[in-house]
Amino acid sequence: MIRLAILDAATSPHRRGSAVAAWVSELARRNRAFEVDDVHLQEMGLPFFDEPELPRYRRYVHEHTRAWSQRIEPADAFIIVSPEYNRGYSALLKNALDYLAQEWAFKPVGLVSYGSGMTAGLRGAEALRPVLSALQMYPVREMVVVPFIDEHLHDGLFRPTEGMIEGGELMLDALVRMDAAMHLLRTPLEEIGDQQGESAPGPTRAQW
Repeated sequence: MIRLAILDAATSPHRRGSAVAAWVSELARRNRAFEVDDVHLQEMGLPFFDEPELPRYRRYVHEHTRAWSQRIEPADAFIIVSPEYNRGYSALLKNALDYLAQEWAFKPVGLVSYGSGMTAGLRGAEALRPVLSALQMYPVREMVVVPFIDEHLHDGLFRPTEGMIEGGELMLDALVRMDAAMHLLRTPLEEIGDQQGESAPGPTRAQW
C-alpha cells in the first residue's frame, strides 16, 4: 500500500481546515491503495528551525526534529491541506517543511486549498509549489479548491460538492501513478537539499 501522510496546516484555534483534512482523509481511506497518517502540524509543536546543521545531512541534535523525521520518513506521498495567508501560506507549514530534506525528496504531493472567499486559497497553493519543487517533491496537477469554506461546514463537518469529490479522486489517482515513478528516483545521498547550502560536505553549519 501507499503510505499517505495528510498534512493539516491550519493554525487558527478554530481550525476550519481540520474539517477539510478529515474529509480528505476519509476519501483516501476509501481508496484501497492508501494507508493514511493524519498529521496535524499545530499539534506537532515544532519550534522555529533550530538545528545547527543543514537538514540534508540528517545529523539532528534535537528530539523534536528526530520525532518529526521519523513521522515523515515512512510516507510515500503527501497531501497538504492549507489555507491562504496574505497571498501565501502559513509560517507553520514553511517551518515544518524546512526542518527536513531527504525525508521529502522524490515523493509526490497533492494540494487542497481553502479560503473564506472566491479565491479558495489558490494563491497560497501557487506560492507553495516552488518550495515543494526545491525540496525535490513532485506536486501533481490535480488538486481540490474550496471557496467560501463556511458554506461547506455543517455541525463541524465538511460537506464537499460533487466537483470537490471528483477533484479529490483525480488527485488520489495522480498520486498513485506518480508514486510508482518516484520510487525509482529516491536516493539517500547527501546531494538532496544542496540548494540549502554548500554542495560539498565541508562546512555544514546552517547559515539561517
